[in-house]
Amino acid sequence: MIVDVTENDERGQVGIGTLIIFIAMVLVAAVAAGVLINTAGLLESTASDTGADSQAQVSNQIDVVTAVGHNTDSDSAVESLNFTVKKSAGASNIDLADATIEYQSDTATQTLTQNASTSGTEFSVTSIKGDGNLVLSNTSERVQVTIDVTAVDSQLDEGAEATVRFVDQSGATTIYGVNVPDSIAGETFVEV
Repeated sequence: MIVDVTENDERGQVGIGTLIIFIAMVLVAAVAAGVLINTAGLLESTASDTGADSQAQVSNQIDVVTAVGHNTDSDSAVESLNFTVKKSAGASNIDLADATIEYQSDTATQTLTQNASTSGTEFSVTSIKGDGNLVLSNTSERVQVTIDVTAVDSQLDEGAEATVRFVDQSGATTIYGVNVPDSIAGETFVEV
């Protein structure tokens, strides 16, 4: 009986080649899985941050409780606007020091920042109820936001309209439309 040694040797070489190819495929698959897991983690982190920012922009609202125009010289125009504001239910803490107000009327557009003394590009904040700081942390806290209209715009005459946008530190925007009554001569304070 003759045994063919060459055939057995060839069979062993084919098995080793197949094993090497199999191991290479497993390594490539492991590297690809690692890249996919890393990418999925990065996407999850980005989506979480985007979701938190979106939620803050939707829920962090400033509520305007009252809005009053102050007619300081009893003529027929409002010279300053006083807004009593609070944070809305479900909102995070709102820091008015980091907030801006966008004032827009038919004759002027101005972005205002917070300062203790009101000038043309600033608004002032006075605590009415709460701990007295510029951070609204409770819905029961109230602050008065004052805009000097004469520094931003010439004045708001009878029947005039303006739009005031309160933008907090997260970018959430509350829009309030100011409508001066048609007759305010002799009035000191008017609801707007």
